Amino acid sequence: MKHATVTTTMRWGAALFALATIMFLAACAPKKLAAPPPPPPPNATAPTASLSANPNTVDPGQPTTLTWQTTGATDVSIDGIGPVDPIGSRPVTPTESTTYHLIAKGAGGTQDATARVTVNAAPAPPPQTSNATEEQLFAQNVKDVYFDYDKYDIRAADQGAVQGDARFLQQHSNIRITIEGHCDERGSTEYNLALGANRADAVKNALIQAGVAGDRIKTISYGKEKPFCSESNESCWQQNRRGHFVYEK
Repeated sequence: MKHATVTTTMRWGAALFALATIMFLAACAPKKLAAPPPPPPPNATAPTASLSANPNTVDPGQPTTLTWQTTGATDVSIDGIGPVDPIGSRPVTPTESTTYHLIAKGAGGTQDATARVTVNAAPAPPPQTSNATEEQLFAQNVKDVYFDYDKYDIRAADQGAVQGDARFLQQHSNIRITIEGHCDERGSTEYNLALGANRADAVKNALIQAGVAGDRIKTISYGKEKPFCSESNESCWQQNRRGHFVYEK
């Protein structure tokens, strides 16, 4: 019996020694390192922007064309005009020297560009003679109103022209006019006739709000049927999107 007890004790000791050895080796085994985090994505490309005016010096009442181009931008606007396409052009008629400011925003940040338009000082008006007819004065002083593509609301850049037209008509209360609504070549004939009518009505309503009697103003739409420019590009299309003033004899 004594021999059996010793043998059992030795077996338990050997088992405990083996278990301790396994636990020691497990504790000493090298631990697996966590995988490094993935590298951050590359930064988005910063937007680019350019803006120019041609011509950059004009006489009072003379239009100039703003042309701009951006890349990497999702939000582009020009002060005084509002949101615009990433690439485009637009005629403007500043009443005074103006610095146009373009802001292009994108995932990579913000970029801006400016274009300065100098408006020459207005020359002293020549003395009026009996040879100057009201129709001639009308042609010299009344300016057409231009519109954005597929729009008939009067833009901020054209408010000055509308106010100038209203002042002239108030000073010459016997003149009656017709406002023609015109469109560019894109779209159907029927659609553009309706759009032209809306443009003519928008100009008429703006003149009435400025104090011109509505019974002096007639409207008509020619849609795309009487273009002022026949080339198929944005600069030409912009010339055709207008409310055109006609002196009624």
